[in-house]
Amino acid sequence: MKISYDHLVQYIQENPTIEQVSDSLFQLGHEHEIEGNIFDMEFTPNRGDCLSINGLLRDLGVFYTIELNQDIYKEKLDELQLDFENQLENICPQISFLKLEIDQVPELYKNSLEDYFSVLGLNKNNFFTDVSNYLSYETGQPTHCYDANTINNKLIFHEIESDEEFETLLDRKIYLKGKNAVFSLNNKVINLAGVVGGKSTSCSTNTKTVIVECAFFQPEAIIGKSVKYDIQSEASHKFERGVDRECQDKVLRRFIKVVAEHTSIKNMSIVSYEYEENKIHQIPVNIHKINQIIGIDLSENEYLNHLKKLGFVIQDGVIKVPAFRSDIKTQNDLAEEVARVIGYDNILRADINIPKNDKHNDKDIENKLRYFLLDHGFYEVINSPFVPLSSDEAIKVDNPLDSNREFLRTNLINSLVDNLLYNERRQKESIKLFEISDIYTSNDVHHKKRKLSIIASGRVGLNYQDFSKKINKKYLENIFQEILPNKNFNFKILSRDSLDTKIKNEIVSLEVDIDIFSNDILSYKEKSKPPEHFHKYSPVSELPSSFKDISYSIKDYTKIKDLQDLLLNFKSDLIKDMFIFDYFKNEKLKEIKIGFRFIFQSKEQTLTSSQIELIYNDIVNQSLKIDGVSIPGI
Repeated sequence: MKISYDHLVQYIQENPTIEQVSDSLFQLGHEHEIEGNIFDMEFTPNRGDCLSINGLLRDLGVFYTIELNQDIYKEKLDELQLDFENQLENICPQISFLKLEIDQVPELYKNSLEDYFSVLGLNKNNFFTDVSNYLSYETGQPTHCYDANTINNKLIFHEIESDEEFETLLDRKIYLKGKNAVFSLNNKVINLAGVVGGKSTSCSTNTKTVIVECAFFQPEAIIGKSVKYDIQSEASHKFERGVDRECQDKVLRRFIKVVAEHTSIKNMSIVSYEYEENKIHQIPVNIHKINQIIGIDLSENEYLNHLKKLGFVIQDGVIKVPAFRSDIKTQNDLAEEVARVIGYDNILRADINIPKNDKHNDKDIENKLRYFLLDHGFYEVINSPFVPLSSDEAIKVDNPLDSNREFLRTNLINSLVDNLLYNERRQKESIKLFEISDIYTSNDVHHKKRKLSIIASGRVGLNYQDFSKKINKKYLENIFQEILPNKNFNFKILSRDSLDTKIKNEIVSLEVDIDIFSNDILSYKEKSKPPEHFHKYSPVSELPSSFKDISYSIKDYTKIKDLQDLLLNFKSDLIKDMFIFDYFKNEKLKEIKIGFRFIFQSKEQTLTSSQIELIYNDIVNQSLKIDGVSIPGI
């Protein structure tokens, strides 16, 4: 939002420079850039109260003496007889209408109204719409003007669900889809509430009688409408952030005054509808809490004086939040208000004495457990806590990121099963996974538990020594006997009947409370060491991979390690993976037959057969240099 320095400073008694005002705005948390004599403001979504001259002046009042000399019409007004029906009192709990009839439409604008357009470089529309736009800039309250001669029947505020074409006053047709809060006349939409008015009832340069609507709409009903219909609307920008529902009478009386500065008013009348009382939010005075949050030592008088300057009312031990500050709900919010008035740079850093904790915490135990499992060939996985409905105990999330995953996990094993199947489909022959995370259940009361879950299947390992060994319950039980020899772990064999897989290997699983692992595990000496240089993340290639197999015959048993070392250390950026796919030891012939599979893949291009063959031949040639190693057929 652009706001003129001249429009601000005229109300500030100290007459500060633009640089001084800028410094004050930054201290108050209002980001901006200066373009000539214009502040290009960036407000956080919770500070809708600052989207106007008066709103910024309220904040600046903590540093300067503000003298608002904006005249309003103070005489008694006749009651407007308007046929109006509000079917959405929950969305619009308060609304007012002002009817004005003028003698002549002014040809020239005076004073601040003309200055508003010239200084900000804005285009004029028609007299009443221009006054409405200026008052939105001055007060922060949008108003909407109808040509009174077009309001010839009952005006209804209601919700429509049917698709309907609506011609806006911007000379653009839009199609209203889904639920929309609108004003209708003669069964036709004339105003998309809080966003944009319609062409059929809009004012023109000849309009002499106007009905001015001044409303409060619940922000939730307006949010997203301007984006949905691609309408850049100053009104929706303000209504989405919340306006002051107690300012309507003052704004409309200011409207009368601005009009009266330009032309004679023949008739005027007003009507206001309040469907529910505006409950003033109150927060108890608690200076101790505020000092604790900010980390300073303010007196209660200092604290309350800061709040009074910002428009808060203190009475009977409570702080009454003004209607224009709907974002203030808690002691934390009040602490933030005081902190920005003081200035964050002026709050001294406090020394924090953190007592030394000699006791091991749960994280220490979990980290030791991780190292233990990593040392035994397991891989840690981290899965999303959000899943489809899994049981009656599952807790539903109010605002899920994915409509297909609306519930919190009641177990970890279901996610690990998905991980296992994913790896099996990619020809992984040794799968050992674990996850440490929270699960959530609800039986009238919500419960959270920290769990360890394990799943394993396939070969014990991929080296030649473990090639013939398959994972089973006994294998996992022996592993856990190392850390808890007296504990009987309930390992389970999962059925593959309901799984989309043709693999027959046993699936062994375990899910236990982390609490069962006591401080005894802290004595475990991990074998794994953190790498000296961490590998940087690299994106997975989207290009296809290829593989080639080499089957070796080894007469000298001692040479198998030489062969394995050679292959593991073979340097080529195009070899993505290598593993043993076959192993046979013939004791009678004293011969080992072993098969290695090489996976080739590039990040830049699809590999050609000649590129793969070149690397393949190099592997073969280097392998055959080892005594006692041969490749049948070569």
